[in-house]
Amino acid sequence: MAAADSPSTALRRRDLCSRGIRLAGKMRADVVDLLDTYVEQQGLDASAGGAAVEGVPLAAVERWDEQTGGGRLLENLAAYRAFRALLAQMLEEQREQLGEADAGLGRALAAVLLQVSAFAYHLEELLRLESRGIPGEEGDGPPPPPRLSRGGQKLRGLGVLRELAQWAVRGGGDLRQLAKAGTATGTATGGGGSP
Repeated sequence: MAAADSPSTALRRRDLCSRGIRLAGKMRADVVDLLDTYVEQQGLDASAGGAAVEGVPLAAVERWDEQTGGGRLLENLAAYRAFRALLAQMLEEQREQLGEADAGLGRALAAVLLQVSAFAYHLEELLRLESRGIPGEEGDGPPPPPRLSRGGQKLRGLGVLRELAQWAVRGGGDLRQLAKAGTATGTATGGGGSP
């Protein structure tokens, strides 16, 4: 509609994209720091392979350049909602295992969980601005991850943090693409391919 092309909509989109890009960069730096701490605190080998993260799509995608802005936003939103659930479970498991013995790791996990929630909120705002429906969370999210042994939990946690670091890079890139498309064309929803 005409509202999608209005100057105030374009400014709001640009502002949301800019803040989201900064948030993704900060989140990536914090996740990398947390990953180092996590490996050390959990007694893992830094070269250990993290367990595959069930319910989280891989950040690396083929034909990335063929995706529409709305498609990218929806994929990011699904991934960050899954990360929110996975990080909440990691935090709960960490508290059960270590109690208050390592409050620093718990605080770092909680801080990253807040950033993930904030980024998901940014994505929802952008989807509203693009006049796209936001998928509901009730029943649409991934099932809760299965209970694992302590060793399995550590490896799954390693996989979650590694994949989240990749998603933070992808999320920033997706928002840059959306901001570029918005300034170049006014970003109509969906639509045709690249020129």
